[in-house]
Amino acid sequence: QVQLVESGGGLVQPGGSLRLSCAASGSTFSIYAVAWYRQAPGKQRDVVARISEGGSSTDYADSVKGRFTISRDNAKNTVYLQMNSLKPEDTAVYYCNNIYRSAPWGQGTQVTVSS
Repeated sequence: QVQLVESGGGLVQPGGSLRLSCAASGSTFSIYAVAWYRQAPGKQRDVVARISEGGSSTDYADSVKGRFTISRDNAKNTVYLQMNSLKPEDTAVYYCNNIYRSAPWGQGTQVTVSS
């Protein structure tokens, strides 16, 4: 069964950048489109960005469009989220999963944007 491990979060000032990574175990990783999700306290877990199986197609939530970039390296079973121009409203726990949310969730990585 796939295991997902997110990393790269931290505390950053507004306007700063972070690069998140999601490492997946298991050989089935590359056959799925994958997404990054985020969940702020008291809110539901929402999609932030999605990427197709081969990485040629991406789409983003309006709130992050132009600031975040999703990418993947199927040889390394890893998905990335480059986050630039971070805002306090980006503060959340960030998770990755396939677009069906069918893999067991990892522990997530906390991103805090604050001065």
